[in-house]
Amino acid sequence: MDESFTNLPTSHLLGSVPAVVTEGENPKNYQAPQAIIQALPPPSTVGGSSSRGYQSLSTPPEGFEQQPSNHWHGVFSVSSYTQYFDVDSDVVLNRLMSSFYPIGGNFFNKIDANPDLYGLVWISTTLVFVLASFGNCATYLIQKNTDSSVSWSFDVGYINVAACSVYGYAVVVPLAFYFLLQYLGSKANLIQFWCLWGYSLFIFILCSFLLIIPVEIIRWIIILGAGVDSAFFVTANLKSYLEGNDLTVVLVASFCLQLALAIFIKVWFFP
Repeated sequence: MDESFTNLPTSHLLGSVPAVVTEGENPKNYQAPQAIIQALPPPSTVGGSSSRGYQSLSTPPEGFEQQPSNHWHGVFSVSSYTQYFDVDSDVVLNRLMSSFYPIGGNFFNKIDANPDLYGLVWISTTLVFVLASFGNCATYLIQKNTDSSVSWSFDVGYINVAACSVYGYAVVVPLAFYFLLQYLGSKANLIQFWCLWGYSLFIFILCSFLLIIPVEIIRWIIILGAGVDSAFFVTANLKSYLEGNDLTVVLVASFCLQLALAIFIKVWFFP
């Protein structure tokens, strides 16, 4: 019974283990079973398209299409603006010092490679708190000179007016000039415009410290000097940006708006 099972040929069976060859047997008569590898069938094509049974990993599955990139998606993404806040303190300080030299007209050359929005946000926010605090202080000093019984009171409305006027001016005015130049056929860069008008407001932070002086004529001299300097800074750089295009109306409008902001600061916050 045992001999009948051992004599069965098993080498041709798939997955069978070959018999162990003993030392007394002749190894020459022994033949190792050949490995049988079952190959996957190639993908069948029906009507020019491959079937779903076998697909290559390099090709996307059937019915999948790449969605077209939405260009407006980056406008509402915070990560799109992080590159404009990656500036060193030395670069910001250099640009702040450039805003005091209105005749140079080379500010766009400095920021061409790396315009920033850090100056716009930081300078505007600082100016809001400076106008609110020193405006209240200047109003108290003026009232104290006329009536010694006046007590100190902080008007919170100064913060609301300062925030709306400063942020609105720093954002809306460059945006308006951007669309105006685009309409007139001149090239314009909105980030560079925001950077220019942002740094042009820095001089109003410094002059706010001097506007506490309770002498009206000195206040007007200080604010008008700061307004003219800031207006020339914007106009001179905007003129160099236009590359010889005859857009005098645009330059006059930028000068008048900058000077009007200075007068508004004096009349509202330092009456």
